[in-house]
Amino acid sequence: MMKPRVSIIMGSVSDLPILEKAAKVLNDFEIPFEMQALSAHRTPAEVEDFAKNAPSKGVEVIIAAAGMAAHLPGVIASMTTLPVIGVPINSSLDGIDALLSIVQMPPGVPVATVGVNAGMNAALLSAQILALKDEAIQKKLSDYKVNLKNKIVKANQDLAAVKYPFKTN
Repeated sequence: MMKPRVSIIMGSVSDLPILEKAAKVLNDFEIPFEMQALSAHRTPAEVEDFAKNAPSKGVEVIIAAAGMAAHLPGVIASMTTLPVIGVPINSSLDGIDALLSIVQMPPGVPVATVGVNAGMNAALLSAQILALKDEAIQKKLSDYKVNLKNKIVKANQDLAAVKYPFKTN
């Protein structure tokens, strides 16, 4: 049976559309993951149990998403030595409140933070962390980056074909 290497934790299932992007990346990279909803404010005992027991389940990286006060990533980080990647969710104030809550952690409790609603980048950062000791993931990341470059090269070729009387290229 597969053990999760990455755990995706959301403060509410309303965060799922953002975290589905993370799940898709991890699935495409063939990285086993789990998803669950936990709330720093409504289920604190369950958050503590999760954070303290994640390493024994095989989890190596935690992605934690939350909006508004956004305490979930920091609370989890305070109870584990695993890397925690915070995803601020735009649920109010354009997500700035969540971004500031996650990025402004006290000394000794780091949380890596991606942009507002950036579930995809959280998954890619997870893959980069795992790739430090997993050559298969490193190869997939390398291929992914080449594909990103190729998309831009193609876009410029397509743009070159667009004609306007005063366009110079």
